[in-house]
Amino acid sequence: MAKHEHVRVAVIGSGFGGLGAAVRLRREGITDFVVLERADSVGGTWRDNSYPGCACDVPSHLYSFSFAPNPDWPRTFSGQRHIRAYLEHVTDTFRLRPHLRLNHEVSLMRWDADELRWHIETNQGSLTADVIVSATGPLSDPKIPDIPGLADFPGKVFHSARWDHDYDLTGKRVAMVGTGASAIQIVPAIQPEVGKLTLFQRTPPWVMPRMDRAITGAERWLHRTLPFTGTARRGLLWGIRELQVSAFTKRPGELGLVESLAKANMAKAIKDPALRAKLTPSYRIGCKRILLSNAYYPALAQPNVDVVASGLREVRGSTVVAADGTETEVDAIVFGTGFHVTDMPIAERVVGADGSTLAEAWKDGVQSLRGATVDGFPNWMTIIGPNTGLGNSSMILMIESQLNYMADYLRQLDVLGGRAALAARPSAVGAWNRKVQDRMERTVWKAGGCDSWYLDANGRNTTLWPGTTAEFRRETRRVDLAEYEVLRPAVAETETGPAPAKRTARRKETVK
Repeated sequence: MAKHEHVRVAVIGSGFGGLGAAVRLRREGITDFVVLERADSVGGTWRDNSYPGCACDVPSHLYSFSFAPNPDWPRTFSGQRHIRAYLEHVTDTFRLRPHLRLNHEVSLMRWDADELRWHIETNQGSLTADVIVSATGPLSDPKIPDIPGLADFPGKVFHSARWDHDYDLTGKRVAMVGTGASAIQIVPAIQPEVGKLTLFQRTPPWVMPRMDRAITGAERWLHRTLPFTGTARRGLLWGIRELQVSAFTKRPGELGLVESLAKANMAKAIKDPALRAKLTPSYRIGCKRILLSNAYYPALAQPNVDVVASGLREVRGSTVVAADGTETEVDAIVFGTGFHVTDMPIAERVVGADGSTLAEAWKDGVQSLRGATVDGFPNWMTIIGPNTGLGNSSMILMIESQLNYMADYLRQLDVLGGRAALAARPSAVGAWNRKVQDRMERTVWKAGGCDSWYLDANGRNTTLWPGTTAEFRRETRRVDLAEYEVLRPAVAETETGPAPAKRTARRKETVK
């Protein structure tokens, strides 16, 4: 990194959000930017999650950028290896590598109210930026629960997102903690090789069949030769999911039929009534994310698998003890216990206009304006921010909507001229979040009878968007300057630079 480097935009992270932001910046004619990535390669969650069986639960043609279609997806639901390769391809196709700063972990982002710019500290040096686009994502920092005795466990311990490929599971006694989207892929992948697998399940998930198949050579040829066919396929996948939204957000009672299909899927593989009872959820389907698998239930029915319908309480030497008192001797513990979603560690590294961190600003719950900007943190925006997640469709659709908002944000700064910053008004942030939370009350995520990672410590759903992706795109098509204050530098400027006169108070412009 060049000494005292200054850029117009600093993008944090190189997953779908960060790479999408970089592509959009170039398409907007902006080349004065860097992408700061703490790892040694791009890919985000699809780089970090390389556990056995890792794959996407969104169809491939919908889980890709609209501006970078891939006619050569090998399967209808692609695996981690192919998705990571796609992101590398996007990086090369749009010539993003000159902008990448790999192995640059951001330790601090501090707003300078006088200069109207961000000071950024990394493990490789410092730089400044007019605008920060934080694309670290909510699924980037693994969460391992604080289990008494875990530190003294003599065996192997790792999280699904930090899989230890050097550790051979063959013949081992393995405890799998958690039953989320990662766990239901890991369990059938490792069950045939381990000696004994014990699954610790606090809450059973609803699992639907996974309609996965290889995409034929003829299909791939057609999408390469006639690109509109791939666009049509993507449009059909999108439309089906848009039609499903009302059941999740307005009429959860309509999901009863889906529950019947999920129970039938379970009954095909689980013949033991006692095990079936353990695996049957007591909440409305959709309250937690609906999982897709054809192999999860058959794996649980195998003789070398035990399901403990209780969370992990403590570890005593090599013995793991469940909350119900069940004791099991194991050689390895694998945590599939999710991520810091509503308490993202990156928030502790962002210091705003009043000297408070973003974590402090969000101590009563994360919130933002249109999922992008936060009051008190001028010219700082986030991709996949609060209430932008989805329960049934592709996050790439939401990311592209946020990229529209980012692009217009930068255009508005250009129109304002000179050095300027946009500060979200607290009233606008409050109004937006009241509207979102009012709509959230009747959704299945709030009324479905479950406790999920969608909810924060106060029981508020600050994770998901309670509407269609088309509606979110309309809401983020452009920046409404009435929702922002326009900030100007505190030091008067002359043609040759800052004037030596006494510093004046920071000026604000009111936009009507």
